[in-house]
Amino acid sequence: MKNIDSYFMTLALEEARKAFEENEVPVGAVLVSSAGKLLARDHNRPLSLCDPTAHAEILVLRQAAQKVQNYRLLDTTLYVTLEPCPMCAGALVYARVKRLVFAAPDPRTGACGSVYNLVNDPRLNHRLEVTSGLLAEEARELLQKFFKLRRS
Repeated sequence: MKNIDSYFMTLALEEARKAFEENEVPVGAVLVSSAGKLLARDHNRPLSLCDPTAHAEILVLRQAAQKVQNYRLLDTTLYVTLEPCPMCAGALVYARVKRLVFAAPDPRTGACGSVYNLVNDPRLNHRLEVTSGLLAEEARELLQKFFKLRRS
């Protein structure tokens, strides 16, 4: 499982690098079926799409739902380079994603264990398996480089 997880997180990091090159916050995501089939991949694009909801996670959920013709994305795994925010975590719950693997925690707005834990809130009707920290250093370095460049 770890090799498979590393492979898909590497794809998410490729997407994050695309976001970086487009001057978007460098977050990338991929969604994978239980059979290991890549359903969707994308990166943050709120600036280029003029859409505050165009986070990488939301974009891949939309693409995959269209691909499988169902808003329920049962038995899927989302790989993302940064811990999802409350909006994205809520979407993962509503889509019934089975598993979340994220690289770097987000101590400011993380909603999957850092600040909030929406994906495992017992008051909601669905919970996700969560794995964190996979390739976290690479994801963190890309984010730090991006914000350092923006501040200068």
